Amino acid sequence: MDDHQDSGDTIKESLKIYEQLQDAPLPSGSPEVLHLDPNVSAKENSLKVEKGDSIQCGSMVRPYASSESSDSEVPGLGEVKDIFDALSVSDDEAIGCPLPSTPEDESAFVSEITETLKAGVLADEIDLTSLAQNPTHETEKFVLKVCDSWRLCCYNSLPAWMQDNDFVIGGYRPPTPSFYACFKSIFKLHTETANIWTHLLACIAFIAMAIHFLSQTSEVLELPEKVVFSTFFLGAILCFGLSSAYHILHCHSECIGRLFSKLDYCGIALLIIGSFVPWLYYSFYCQFHLTVIYLSIVVIFGITSIVVSLWEKFSEPKFRPLRAGLFLAFGLSGLIPAVHYAIKEGWMNAVSHASLHWLFLMGGLYVVGALIYAWRVPERFFPGMCDIWFQSHQIFHVFVIAGAIVHYHGISEMAMYRLTYIDCGNPIYA
Repeated sequence: MDDHQDSGDTIKESLKIYEQLQDAPLPSGSPEVLHLDPNVSAKENSLKVEKGDSIQCGSMVRPYASSESSDSEVPGLGEVKDIFDALSVSDDEAIGCPLPSTPEDESAFVSEITETLKAGVLADEIDLTSLAQNPTHETEKFVLKVCDSWRLCCYNSLPAWMQDNDFVIGGYRPPTPSFYACFKSIFKLHTETANIWTHLLACIAFIAMAIHFLSQTSEVLELPEKVVFSTFFLGAILCFGLSSAYHILHCHSECIGRLFSKLDYCGIALLIIGSFVPWLYYSFYCQFHLTVIYLSIVVIFGITSIVVSLWEKFSEPKFRPLRAGLFLAFGLSGLIPAVHYAIKEGWMNAVSHASLHWLFLMGGLYVVGALIYAWRVPERFFPGMCDIWFQSHQIFHVFVIAGAIVHYHGISEMAMYRLTYIDCGNPIYA
């Protein structure tokens, strides 16, 4: 335990040195030279950078750049602190976290991070002149080194902006302020792996479906049909694409995480709007005024949902039920035109002509998925056992994909019937 504590102190000391090197001003007059021995730990060096000091590392003596900025103004340092807050957890906080699984693993990890820090701060091969002239670039390089060596961590060790579901205890990525490292992480196993791949594969699948559908000749599919179906394909592609992007980049930083969280919810609203357009178009095929009225209502609901989604506090964990409820209400607003059509045409005609049964199945899938997401089932009943697989969010993703596929099948049947049997010139359909 003492060795582990010493290693943890070494990490913190190394980070402190790095901050001091970033903030150290240019020397004036005859600088006092501080000697760093790259062959010993940062703790043993007992470095303290004073105003006017230069640094000697091995055989090199270099001044450091002047900087009046605080840590928050030095690019990368805030993110590095988040990484170390996540990785340097106490024994109490680490209870229930699957990695590191043994003291040997933890010791090896601490050693690895320490060596990474020493390599970035103390090694002879570091170009101190380059650091003095380009502190921002060198800081970014340092952050990338740390990001490439991340390990999974626990819920309690995450910064507040990454904490969302306290029933998922371990398997998290630490803060990873590198777009390259975030995208590289999609090939690793962690809490977001299934969330990323479910909607990423769905996005690719709907792109392929859209290309196949829209590439048909005008003899087979006329322009109005292509436009109507394009709204659905666009909504689905944006929804699944923005969702996968959010789950990939959520751990990048607080700013990026919040931005893509908002875009994720906007994508859901776009999917709902895109789903309504073809159904309303073919349901009221010969009553254009009803199509316009109901589409206007849907668009107003959609814009409201997008505006609320852009509200800063909307993505906070405590508003999870509100998020689910808002989009649930938006989706259920489709019951109004559905009931209208069923009363007007009769239930059997509504089923055979407007594929109403597929619409209700799609709505049921969305509702069940939203409730599972809001209630956080099954991890609520098995905390720590659904960290990687079968979380509520993953199940929610599967239900949304299933709902989109069901809806595509339903509107395809509607289009086939309308284009084959309906003649709007006949008074019976007016």
